Amino acid sequence: MTIKLFNTMTQKKEEFIPLDEKKVKFYVCGPTVYDYIHLGNARAFVVFDVLRRFLEYRGFEVTYVMNLTDIDDRIIDRSIADKINVEVITSRYIQAFLEDMDQLGVKRATIHPRATENIEEIIALIASLVEKDYAYSVDGNVFFEVSRFEKYGDLSGKKMSELRSGARVSVDEKKRSPLDFALWKSQKPGEPAWQSPWGAGRPGWHIECSAMSMKCLGESFDIHAGGVDLVFPHHENEIAQSECATDSKFARYWLHNGFLKIEGDKMSKSLGNFRTVRDALKQHSAAEIRLFFLQKHYRSPIDLTEAGLKAAASAAARLSGFYSKAKSRLDDGEDVATSEASGSDDVQSALAPFEKLKSELLDALDNDLNTPVAVARLFDMVRDANRLLAKDSLSAQEMDALRFVVTTLEELDAIFGIIDKADQGGSDKLVGNLVELLIDIRNDLRGKKEWAMADKVRDELASRGVVLEDKADSTTWRLR
Repeated sequence: MTIKLFNTMTQKKEEFIPLDEKKVKFYVCGPTVYDYIHLGNARAFVVFDVLRRFLEYRGFEVTYVMNLTDIDDRIIDRSIADKINVEVITSRYIQAFLEDMDQLGVKRATIHPRATENIEEIIALIASLVEKDYAYSVDGNVFFEVSRFEKYGDLSGKKMSELRSGARVSVDEKKRSPLDFALWKSQKPGEPAWQSPWGAGRPGWHIECSAMSMKCLGESFDIHAGGVDLVFPHHENEIAQSECATDSKFARYWLHNGFLKIEGDKMSKSLGNFRTVRDALKQHSAAEIRLFFLQKHYRSPIDLTEAGLKAAASAAARLSGFYSKAKSRLDDGEDVATSEASGSDDVQSALAPFEKLKSELLDALDNDLNTPVAVARLFDMVRDANRLLAKDSLSAQEMDALRFVVTTLEELDAIFGIIDKADQGGSDKLVGNLVELLIDIRNDLRGKKEWAMADKVRDELASRGVVLEDKADSTTWRLR
């Protein structure tokens, strides 16, 4: 097993070798909590959730850190616009974010650090940069001096000589160079602030992530990930300030997912195509959305279309339908053709095609998380296993092969999250509750010695595929 990941820093696939042999330290840039997250955000959170799960599947212990930026210009602007306290804004949207991620099937991070809970660490990090002469203060602001870091631009491929102030680099007359960026911002009237050696103010965005990631994972860690739009200036700035402060390599592997467009256009509120995760989940299940994302390689751009989502919905339904039918067939187990031979060669011949497909699937995931190929092989397995389901009876070897496919689906769905369990789960819960109610009624009838009615309940359930099994002190049931 060799896992390879495309490192943005080197622009090539590299064998993934963590600092600690069986432990992975993984940081993902989380949301700035001033609004509901949109589907562009969701793509990053889903694909890196899948990578995390796959690393765990491969036997690694993953410490997964996703920050929550709860102090930022956009948060303050929202607070002013809505005339609501900053803490109310951030609390509201942190809760909304966690709810949306839960609904989308994204595992909670090992740690969700908040910027406002790490002000002490942020100030200490800035102070060390000032002390080492990598940063300077002006009128209560502190700026990082980009020219002091020779490797600036290595991640993005940009050269300092070619960089110009513009939309992504704020212009400020207080700075020595337009490329220098804020580590600490002096307080403006009405803004939240903390005391620091440079006066009352608040941290800049970039320094927050450096301080939180290093606090949670150490000065050097394995993976730093986020959307491709974060490569410059955010991740470039993180590297500069972190490595200058520690004299150590910051993150060893830099991973970035591609852009998401909506029907060919950049997502924008002004275009009316801005889609939040919360709204999307009203029309599509989490499995459908996740499958849509995973059918495209994470580094490639993706165009979110209704046609694409409908296709993903259809595919997810086929997958869930097969899983439900196959589980039922295996649970029944009464149609095995016992007359056929049960030699090891027969077992191998029945299993071999499915084992090969599973091997190809895992190879694809090892190869820079190639989910399009992996998902395709999963559906190949389902297609071939459906031919088994079409038979009136199965040999013991064919049942073993079917069981292998179902087990594989369960293993891989723990990584992908694309078997739609919402409707199935809700239906199962309803069926279970109704069956348990009828069992209670039957037990009451038996207690009253009304055997005919009790038997009728049992027989009616049996005719509908629900088999009751009476034991000494209880009654259990199963679906045929």
